[in-house]
Formats: sequence, C-alpha cells, structure tokens
Amino acid sequence: MPSRSSPPPAPSPPRAPSPRSETSWGSATSTRTSSTTPWTGSSSGRPPSSSAWPSAIYKVAKHFLTTITDESFSFRRNEAAITDEQQLDGIYIVRSNVEPEQFDAAQTVRAYKDLSKVERAFRSLKSVDLRVRPIHHRRADRVRAHVLLCMLAYYVEWHMRQTLAPLLFDDHDPAAAERQRASVVQKAKRSPAARAKAAHKRTDDDLPVHSFRTLLSDLGTLTANTMQVADGDATFTLLTEPTPVQQRCFELLGVTPRM
Repeated sequence: MPSRSSPPPAPSPPRAPSPRSETSWGSATSTRTSSTTPWTGSSSGRPPSSSAWPSAIYKVAKHFLTTITDESFSFRRNEAAITDEQQLDGIYIVRSNVEPEQFDAAQTVRAYKDLSKVERAFRSLKSVDLRVRPIHHRRADRVRAHVLLCMLAYYVEWHMRQTLAPLLFDDHDPAAAERQRASVVQKAKRSPAARAKAAHKRTDDDLPVHSFRTLLSDLGTLTANTMQVADGDATFTLLTEPTPVQQRCFELLGVTPRM
C-alpha cells in the first residue's frame, strides 16, 4: 500500500514590524524597540525600574517631577527642591547624642574625624601587624582570650608609636600641626617638623627615620651572647653594644636593655 504523508504546514503570516518609541532624557533622545509595548523589556506596559534611569544613577531624581503614561514620558525641574538643596551646598552635619557640656561643636567634629584612627586600629589588628586571623582555636573561651591578647598587643603598640614618634615617619608635633588649621573642619596638615623629617629621611638628632616595623627589626639585632672562658667552665652574658638608633629608642621608652 502506498504510504500516507501529512500535508505540509501552512506558511506563517509575515510579522508586523515592532513599534518604535522615542524617549527623551534631557537633551538626548534614545530610540527603543519592543514587541509588545513602547517600554523595552516590559510586557505589562509599565515603565522600567527607577534604577535604570539616569536620574537614579546620578542621584538627581529628587530634583525632577516626572509624568509617565503608557504612551509618553515628560519631566520638569523641581525648583523648590533645587532651591532647598542649594542652601546646603558644601555643608555637612554631624549629629551626636553627647551632651553639649561634654563636647562642643569643634570637639564633636574632631571626635568624628578621629574615627580614622579606629579604622587604622582594625586594619592593624586584622592584616598589617598583629594578624588576629587565622584563629586556630575552637573553644569560645580560647577564642576570646586570643582576641583579648591581640587587643592588649595593639594597646602596647599604640603607646610605643606615640613615644617613638621622633624616630618614626609619624608626626611627632601634633600641636604645631593643629595650629596650621583655622578650623577643625579644614583638612589636617602635617607639622613643619614632620614634613622636614619625611623630606630628608633624618630626625632632629640626625638619625635615620624608620617605620614602626623597620624600627622593631633594628631592635631585633640587639642580642645577648653567652660567653665561656677558654680555660674553664665559667660563663657570662655579654650584650651587644646598642647602635645610636637603638640607644635613642631606649631613652625615649625610658628603659635599660638588660638580659
């Protein structure tokens, strides 16, 4: 018997061209194409999300009043909002719950700017000097003890930095630096002594300037050697002679190297 075959499918009707819409963003005009609605990617007729609008990207949406319909989009400047914003140009406000009797306005701003020191402390704890992580403990009390020891270590480091500032690149004359600012709001400046120290890499005592890490490495070369006489069993400890940098470091710390 001859085989039967199904008739070929009917050709599909030609598709109508997609409607095109033009949307004006300020002075620029973009052409969008959609198969269902004038808004690209939207089958419900709603406009795109606000995150895709240039006003949202540049955070100026509050300065415009928009009107959106299924067929059009228009906007105009919100003159009242723009006027209110102009009154605060270049001004920021620091709000605190501390009583005015404890902190005045200048002290409040100074305390806010000192937050950078807290951020520097966390950076030192986590990655730079002390490296609190990784923590090779599992019990909660041992983890707390580990973190406490790291905090105590940073406490010692902070006081050492303040005391050894004349030997470090740190500013050792903060009072002179503060006198260069007419207001606490202005950007902080380094003192003339700190700038000279950084430029010449020498201290006021004509010693080489160190970072805190290189200074600790220099102090690490001071050793105690156990000596034994050639014709007997008697021994004694002999300290290496401190260098001028090491001697100045001990003077600033108020300690005497003893083993």
